[in-house]
Amino acid sequence: MLFQDKTASKSTLFVNILGGRATHEVGGMPVEGGSSSGSASAARHPKQKRKAHSLSIRRTNSTEERQPGILRGDMLEGQDSKLPLALRNNLLDLFGQIEREFENLYIENIELRREIDSLNERLTGDGQTVEGGDPTKGALKTKASHSTSQLSQKLKTTYKASTSKIVSSFKATTGSRALCQLLKEYMGHRDGIWDLSVTRTQPVVLGTASADHSALLWSIETGKCLLRYAGHAGSVNSIKFHPTEQMALTASGDQTAHIWRYMVQLPAPQPPPDVSAPCDDDQDSSDREEGEVDGEGPCEVPTVRVATATLKSHQGVVIAADWLVGGRQVVTASWDRAANLYEVETSELVHTLTGHDQELTHCCTHPTQRLVVTSSRDTTFRLWDFRDPSIHSVNVFQGHTDTVTSAVFTVGDNVVSGSDDRTVKVWDLKNMRSPIATIRTDSAVNRLSVSANQRIIALPHDNRQVRLFDMSGVRLARLPRSNRMGHRRMVCCTAWNEENQSCNLFTCGFDRQAIGWNINIPALLQEK
Repeated sequence: MLFQDKTASKSTLFVNILGGRATHEVGGMPVEGGSSSGSASAARHPKQKRKAHSLSIRRTNSTEERQPGILRGDMLEGQDSKLPLALRNNLLDLFGQIEREFENLYIENIELRREIDSLNERLTGDGQTVEGGDPTKGALKTKASHSTSQLSQKLKTTYKASTSKIVSSFKATTGSRALCQLLKEYMGHRDGIWDLSVTRTQPVVLGTASADHSALLWSIETGKCLLRYAGHAGSVNSIKFHPTEQMALTASGDQTAHIWRYMVQLPAPQPPPDVSAPCDDDQDSSDREEGEVDGEGPCEVPTVRVATATLKSHQGVVIAADWLVGGRQVVTASWDRAANLYEVETSELVHTLTGHDQELTHCCTHPTQRLVVTSSRDTTFRLWDFRDPSIHSVNVFQGHTDTVTSAVFTVGDNVVSGSDDRTVKVWDLKNMRSPIATIRTDSAVNRLSVSANQRIIALPHDNRQVRLFDMSGVRLARLPRSNRMGHRRMVCCTAWNEENQSCNLFTCGFDRQAIGWNINIPALLQEK
């Protein structure tokens, strides 16, 4: 039966390509291309069937018309085929038609080449000295020669310009590689990593949230896993750290958000890596099979299993959570289309923020003011203002045409939103009627981040790339990626850590690893 299905699919493919009806045989039973069996076979190849309507091949008359029941001896000689005879005849006939079409194209190509050669010879002749005594013809030839030389010069200029563009693009790529260096890979999760964050207190460590139901804390310098949180019963979708205390906030697919305390001790510092070129050890580690864990994996590190506080008011997946300024309240965003505001000390629900028409995708708080921004699959993001305790205003912004995957505040008065519509928009909080800058990309944008000091936007993409832009929308660099370096699957999140001069940008993806990068920001801005 498997052989028969493959035969039917192949014969249907050729019928569709040629836009006609043909009779073929499947398992000894003749089937017409327009029958129900042929339709079922074509249904297994929807893309091929659609192509049949858009592709029309002009059939030409040929003196050599094959009879359906006659096969060439040279085609059958020495072939041991198990295909039914009628099906082979049909295939050979279809291939013959294709061959004749290519033959006609080849002949036309030869004729065109001859015409081009003839025109070139005439132009060359026009460029020589004028012979004969007809001054009118001589003037015409001189004019033709002048226009020919102009055309030639224009072609040369265009060629040089395009060549210089290619060379400059190679230079830009080389420069971005020099300005953006991979420093460390953090491998230990057993499933994709959705989110990452850097602690705001000492000791400074990296936190990652994974679909493997755990959150891990890492030493930034050594790449060693320091602690594992295993209190959730579902995917850990978000991780954020308290602004002043050693506490973490995680959101999970188990419909809860947890607040938990951690204590870590950093390992002894190691010699700094050579950032002049990608480290061989780092490259080798990225070549490991997915799921392979270092000897000091999460199973051998201290594990926290009990949360200090559990926030349980949502009726769906909690996709993100963040601390409000001061750390006394937190906000959570859920697939139940609502965001909740909680008191940290009592775990009490203070406000339920409703209004989005579809699932929420992210939430973010302002670094210095009581402002919250939530994004949703309904193509909007909303700004919630809690600065006045008696007034909780909300503003809705419709600047995208697809899911808004994240919206974040900057240190200034800006909001940056990213979307599945492959755009990123920069907004001014004082005038949110229209974006002040729009960045268009070639792939959907996931959880972006903006550096606090230099205001550089790091965009993680579905196509495994990470790009850097300034706030005016000018592209600064693309993080290097190859088979031996960078992410091998969708990049889910980026996070800046400008306090660390060496490893100042982190990315994570569904290839189960987080990566630390050194971004030479002053040189990057100087090249702009």
